[in-house]
Amino acid sequence: MKKKIMQLCTVMSLIVYSCSNAKNENNHYEADIVIYGGTSSAIIAAVEAVQSQKSVVIVSPDKHVGGLSAGGLGFTDTGNKSVIGGLAREFYHRIYRHYEQDSVWKWQSRNEYGNKGQGTPAIDGDARTMWIFEPHAAEQVFEDFIKENNITIFRDEWLDRGEKGVIEENGRIQAFRTLSGKMFSGKMFIDATYEGDLMAAAGVSYHVGREANATYGEKWNGVQVGVLHHRHWFMKDISPYKVPGDSSSGLLYGVSSDHPGEYGEGDKRLQAYCFRMCLSNHPDNRVAFPKPDNYNPEKYELLARVFASGWRETFQKFDPIPNRKTDTNNHGPFSTDYIGMNYDYPEASYEERAKIVQAHEDYQKGLMYFLANDLKVPEDVRLRMGEWGLAKDEFVDNGNWPHQLYIREARRMIGQYVMTEHDTFSDRPISDPVGMGSYTLDSHNVQRYVKDDGYVQNEGDIGVNPKQPYQISYGSLVPKKEECQNLLVPVCISSSHIAFGSIRMEPVFMILGQSAAAAAVLAIDKDLAVQDVDYTSLEKVLIARKQVLNTPSL
Repeated sequence: MKKKIMQLCTVMSLIVYSCSNAKNENNHYEADIVIYGGTSSAIIAAVEAVQSQKSVVIVSPDKHVGGLSAGGLGFTDTGNKSVIGGLAREFYHRIYRHYEQDSVWKWQSRNEYGNKGQGTPAIDGDARTMWIFEPHAAEQVFEDFIKENNITIFRDEWLDRGEKGVIEENGRIQAFRTLSGKMFSGKMFIDATYEGDLMAAAGVSYHVGREANATYGEKWNGVQVGVLHHRHWFMKDISPYKVPGDSSSGLLYGVSSDHPGEYGEGDKRLQAYCFRMCLSNHPDNRVAFPKPDNYNPEKYELLARVFASGWRETFQKFDPIPNRKTDTNNHGPFSTDYIGMNYDYPEASYEERAKIVQAHEDYQKGLMYFLANDLKVPEDVRLRMGEWGLAKDEFVDNGNWPHQLYIREARRMIGQYVMTEHDTFSDRPISDPVGMGSYTLDSHNVQRYVKDDGYVQNEGDIGVNPKQPYQISYGSLVPKKEECQNLLVPVCISSSHIAFGSIRMEPVFMILGQSAAAAAVLAIDKDLAVQDVDYTSLEKVLIARKQVLNTPSL
């Protein structure tokens, strides 16, 4: 009975704190912690805040929550699963529980799917996890988090990025406005967007593009001409010209005429974006690939030449998720990555970003239509592609197309501590870990150019394995103290381009979202700048929350 009373008191306290978190006076809302963004990191941060008995409000430009975790990236990039703890692991445990229900296996039996979900015991042995899932299942878990914790969320609310959008005083954000006219005040703020808009609007330093190797003494940053990892490069000589071999005929679509730069130089280019499509090959749950209104098969001529060279790896990243669906990702020299078409995205206006997103959608839809219909595509590929289509029961309010473009990288803060490849290789000690990463240092291609010999090549695709799971510094979540004292940034963290290539995985964003919220709570309780939070105190909280800060071998 005593245990039940304590549980009831806990539930009631959560309701009191969360329901009091958005005091509305003339469109002015106030909470202890204001979170901007609708990503997985944002939702997890909000849960941590409420469960630490702080009022919280999420201000999300997105209507659908969960970011990429609910936006098609269901074949989770995990690395070493043993270092994924806390609420992140709770998310994957809930995914496991979802698929324990017989009723969710509509298009495929559980036995047919087998053990592809990568189910593994949790750290403490009292729960199981599943790491591969359908988009709608992930979105429901995030919505459950919001409902169970009575979190107030404002959707489709966009930060006013103008000069008067963020109100600051004495080095602290006091409030920010959204384009609808609402104002949100708080003691602490968390920017959990993929773009880092709040961070930028608050005047915090950041970087866009690749640093030169010399900047941080790295090897895998900067321009990587001649470095060919994975299988996302042209393995045979392919002419980039409209008339093969004739440079005077002009370049095929998607090939840059710019010099790629010298090895190790910094640049402003970004690794490519794409949509992680959810496809189905079940006859009753697939929608034929639509033909975009502006479809132009000439955009895919380079791919036709790749096929003509004998390439046959089209389906190697049709990664299986439950119910005869896929998380389809980029694979090969010419695929779903829209190389070179995203450079302006981080700094662009909302209107310009929308155009960039639409261009990516048009390109990718056109690509799928081309693969399924164009006679330049080998017959065996066309016939097999004809068995696939968009999953009819996913993204039902968006034409079965993902809501979220995969923003692999945008702004990255230059904060109190900058994570570099030296940290991911565990070559220097981290004194204030708030989570761990373990995935390959991974960058997708950045540009497609013409080599000196007149043939086409891609550049920027990198895949380098860390020696072991590595620690992520608390200092990488906070700005320099002279720039802002009450902001934490768990997504666009302070990191070099190539270190971010490993950190940028969805489980890590959830881990860092929880740790950021825990630090924000301590800063409020002690009336401190986030840079002055006592790490020993934070460490105790994170350990109590089952965050993993060290691997058993460390």
